[in-house]
Amino acid sequence: MEALNDADLRAAVAAECCELADVLDGLTDAEWDTPTLCSGWRVREVAAHMTMPVRYSSARFIFELVKARGKFNRMADRCARHDASLPTADLVSALRSEVMHAWTPPGGGHEGALIHSVVHGLDMTVPLGVERTVPETRIRVVLEGLAAPKTMKFFGAELAGSELRADDIDWQLGAGTPVAGRAQDLALFLAGRTLPAGRLRGGPFG
Repeated sequence: MEALNDADLRAAVAAECCELADVLDGLTDAEWDTPTLCSGWRVREVAAHMTMPVRYSSARFIFELVKARGKFNRMADRCARHDASLPTADLVSALRSEVMHAWTPPGGGHEGALIHSVVHGLDMTVPLGVERTVPETRIRVVLEGLAAPKTMKFFGAELAGSELRADDIDWQLGAGTPVAGRAQDLALFLAGRTLPAGRLRGGPFG
């Protein structure tokens, strides 16, 4: 499969965000309060965090980061909790915004934006029980990005002598005891998420 260029990646980000917006648009108030795979955040907080680029200019982002004494996670948590009180229609609309589709994280480019969108989308849809499959072209970009040593270290992902094997696409990582699962569940593992029981099979994680 050929690598996606920047135009392809941007289109993939737009599609991912719009498809997620369609899912969120149909949620009840109770479902918006569902705990997600992001510890301490409900669907509301994750959606608010995802859509920060729509509401925060570069200047405001820096201002908020300074308030948090340079601690990005602290800043992100405070902003997500504050913005979670926005009308859910605003959060859904933000996912469909051209600003959101064009945004790239510092140093991450459109690939980083796609990883951000896919992982946080799964953070919400998995606990919600929404059966959604991320297209192979997108999940391959996400897996390769998350498998980079620097990224694995950032998320604290440890293979522990295991070989990750996707059972829905041709993809594997590492060496040792096989650990199998859907490609998107392996992506969540690499992103440091704790998955519901039964999503991975084999090794110390199954």
